[in-house]
Parts: sequence; structure tokens; C-alpha cells
Amino acid sequence: MDILVIGGGGREHAIIRKIKESPLCGKVYCAPGNGGIAADAECIPSVKATDVEGAVRLAQEKKVDFVIVAPDDPLVLGMVDALEAAGIPAFGPRKNAAILEGSKAFAKDLMKKYGIPTAAYEIFTDAEAAIAYVRAQNAYPTVIKADGLALGKGVIIAQSEQEAVTAIRDMLEGGRFGDSGRRIVVEQFLSGPEVSVLALTDGEVVRPLCSSMDHKRALDNDEGLNTGGMGTIAPNPAYTDEVAAKAMDRIFLPTIRAMNAEGRTFRGCLYFGLMVVDGEPYVIEYNCRFGDPETQVVLPMMEGDLLRAMIATREGTLAQADFSTRDGFAACVVMASGGYPVKYETGKEIFGLDANGQIPDGSATVYHAGTKREGGALCTAGGRVLGVTARGRTLNDAVAAAYRAVSTIRFEGEHHRRDIGRKAGATYGD
Repeated sequence: MDILVIGGGGREHAIIRKIKESPLCGKVYCAPGNGGIAADAECIPSVKATDVEGAVRLAQEKKVDFVIVAPDDPLVLGMVDALEAAGIPAFGPRKNAAILEGSKAFAKDLMKKYGIPTAAYEIFTDAEAAIAYVRAQNAYPTVIKADGLALGKGVIIAQSEQEAVTAIRDMLEGGRFGDSGRRIVVEQFLSGPEVSVLALTDGEVVRPLCSSMDHKRALDNDEGLNTGGMGTIAPNPAYTDEVAAKAMDRIFLPTIRAMNAEGRTFRGCLYFGLMVVDGEPYVIEYNCRFGDPETQVVLPMMEGDLLRAMIATREGTLAQADFSTRDGFAACVVMASGGYPVKYETGKEIFGLDANGQIPDGSATVYHAGTKREGGALCTAGGRVLGVTARGRTLNDAVAAAYRAVSTIRFEGEHHRRDIGRKAGATYGD
């Protein structure tokens, strides 16, 4: 089968490297791709991830057999609908199901209607009404969320009334997140370990992959600004068998059934962002696709054929798909451009990788998030540049291997966190 993967980041690189293990996998195209993905697929940089018509034309021109739509934006725009309408099989939810991520207000109202555990909330389009609400609640921290997609940065955890008021006015009056922030969710702050669970679902069956722990803040000790993710480990020690059973019974299956009841059957990868409060799981967010950088540790922990599982997800035969979770642990350290997630420079040459953009000794896998080729040199082309992933028998083994690999890579202004996995128990030889 010839495959087209839509997207151009570390998540897409991880998906491509995993599907290439399948005996079903033939030629792989990626649109737009990046400098590192080019070693594993033919990149089509002229077709952007949000170009729905361009993706359909490309799939037809290349006569591909299957398209994997990986990022949130094209899913919310209805790319899967357009591909399927053109007779091209595609992995991912249709537009009316991708609204689970496309609108936080929709997701919260769905959870309230069907009794799915989540934090208390209210929805606002008027700044003064929202400000009056947070003042009446007088409970800090409080969470302010832009309703729509905001590159993973549309959530503000306000520590005081002043911060909450500023966030509300910035979104509703200042246009901070554009159309995505014209409606906001003001939500109760929950405290506990966060868990990410990526699950394949065909609309009836839910098959979770390995749990993971993201590290969102830019700096060590969870300080600094929120980012798209500075590193991950898998599995997440907070996701015990007991919590997993509760999540399946109270959250995963009820969500799928709720979407079916609403006429919005979800087929694809559904990301559950959970908070575990005193042993009880609550939904913090849904994403309608594989997470980034969670995918960079979850897929290396997957034993089995991802491409077959994706096809089964689309065809409604996921219950029969043969895959499981490997023993051990995986850790991913994100190497970012200095200044990310605010202002940063690109075009910096990357040293320490081989011709394929990998660690020469093969001790870790490098997933390229923001790279490009310039005159034969591999250079930075984004805020998050590389995700360096290693597996190990223990969490310490995986973390140590990832950091050893990171130490061999360099580019001007490079920044990475030095405590990935610490809050999950990694000791760094302490």
C-alpha cells in the first residue's frame, strides 16, 4: 500500500517510522514533511497540512491507497470527509467528530450531558460576565481556556484575580487567540498527576495505547511558559491498573457512546488528557488525534502493526487488531530553539547527526519536529526542533539513554529541559 501522511512535525515522523515496520507499507509520502522526515518518506512541501483540496489532489495524483491525517487543524477542517468523498480511505475522525477538540465548549457540554467526570465550568462570550463569575467564585488557581484550537497554548492557569481578568480580557476583547478565543471556558482547577492516554477507536471498541506523561512548561521544575511539550515518558506511573479500569468504565467508553448518541461517531485516535484526583480520573481535555510529543514515546512502546490497526480502526474491526504494549519504559527529550515558545531564531545548523538525521550509533531515535535541509546541511526550522527518544528496561535507563544522545547533538541557541521524568521517579543518579 502506498501511504500519504498529512503533517510535518515530530508526531508525523514517529507515525511514519512506525508504519514503515508494517509489511503492508509501500511508498510513503508526507505533506508537507520536514528535513528529517525526508529520510523516511518523500516530502511534498508545496501541500500544507491545512490544504484540504491540495491533499485530495495529491492523494489522487500519487494514487495512494490510504491517507493518515495526523494534525488537529485539517481534521477540524474536514479533510477526512473530503478524502472519503473522493473515494480515498483515510484515518482520522470526520469533521463532526473532530469538534471534540475543535470546541472545548462542545466537549464540556457533552461531558456534562452524559455524566463524564470533568471539572466544573462555565462558558462565556462576554468579558464582564466572565470576570463577574471568577470574582464570585474567588477560587485560585482558576483555568481560562480559549474555545478553539490555539496550537496547544490556549490554556491559562490564573493564580490570582488579576491574572484571570487579564486572561479573560486578552481573549475576549484583545483577540489574543483570534477566532479561537471569541468564546472561553472558565474551569475549576483540579490538582493531581496528569496522564495522557492515546486510544484507537472504531466507534465501538476502545483500545488504549501506552499511557504517558507530558512536560508542558518550558523550564525545569515545571516553571516558565506553557509550550507544545518539552518531553515525555511512558508509561505514566500515576496510571495504575485501578485508575485505568475506572477511566475505561467512566470516561473512554461513555465518551464513544455519547458521540454515537449525538450522531458524531468518532473513528481514529482519541487523546484523553486526564487528571487523577485522589485516585479518581477526570477529563481535562480531549484531542482528536495523536498527541505531540506523546506519540514519540507511545509508538516505540507499541508492539504490533500500527498500519493494520489504523486500517481496522477505519473498517470497524479494531477488536481483532493484534497489538499490545511492550515491557519497559520510553523517554523523549525535546530539543528546542532558544527563546521558544515566544521569540526564537531558525536556520541554525544542527551537528551530531548522521546523513539520515539520526544518532550515528543508533542508541536513540531522533524524531524531527522543525528541521529543513539547506544546501546539504540540516538546519532548525521551528520552535521545537528534535525529539530524542530512547527505551530502557527501567525509567532511569530510558531517561539516561535519551540524555546521552541529546549530549551528542548541538545547534546554536539549543534549549532543553534537564528534568524529564523526574516527577515520575527518575533519579538521574541522585
